[in-house]
Amino acid sequence: MVEVLASDRSVSARGDRFAVWSAAVTSLLAVVSFALAVTTPPRTGPFAQAAVLIKYPYAEASRFVPRDFLWMYPATLMMLAFVVLAACILHRASARLRLFGVIGVCLATVSFTVIAIDYFIQLRTVQVALLRGEASSVVALSQYNPHGVFIALEEAGFLVAAVSFVFLALALASSGLERWARRVFLAAAALTLLTLVGMSVAFGLGVEYRFEVFSIMIVWLTLAAVGALLARAFARA
Repeated sequence: MVEVLASDRSVSARGDRFAVWSAAVTSLLAVVSFALAVTTPPRTGPFAQAAVLIKYPYAEASRFVPRDFLWMYPATLMMLAFVVLAACILHRASARLRLFGVIGVCLATVSFTVIAIDYFIQLRTVQVALLRGEASSVVALSQYNPHGVFIALEEAGFLVAAVSFVFLALALASSGLERWARRVFLAAAALTLLTLVGMSVAFGLGVEYRFEVFSIMIVWLTLAAVGALLARAFARA
């Protein structure tokens, strides 16, 4: 009996350490992804500066391979780490809150899947096409197209992530740091949805990548902040 209890405590301790590390890694990857993304200038669309502007069909973008695509590697890992973190939140949730956690994990998984497919297409298809002089064949898919498939999938993926924040927030416990993490999650979800509505009203079908940029900023900064908060909260617990 004593050996069984000791074994259970050992497994529980490993799970707690894993939860701490998953939260910390999510936060770190979010910071790295954000740093790489903000140092990659937009070369098309409403935020592009004249000095770096490239024109349709974006054949000049071959000069920026792989530099303009590097941020997608840590960003993909970050979204995977987010799924793991969501699973840790579910694992630690009380019985009465587990339903919210399950929904949150499912939505986080959907978000990761959409974003991962989107980025993988850029890394394995668009990059190659640009280097081989086939830019016109991937115009709709290219990240340089301000109203292309890449932007649409990112918007969908980060919208789902924002909704997942709501359910993960409801699954968190009421300790001090977890309460702050809940507030950040809920604020980020509300801000993302309000940004979508506001930009849709203001720009209509001409929103281009404006919402995508703001949704990325909101989701990534949220994961950086919440990851750090939960790493400390899990460590204390």
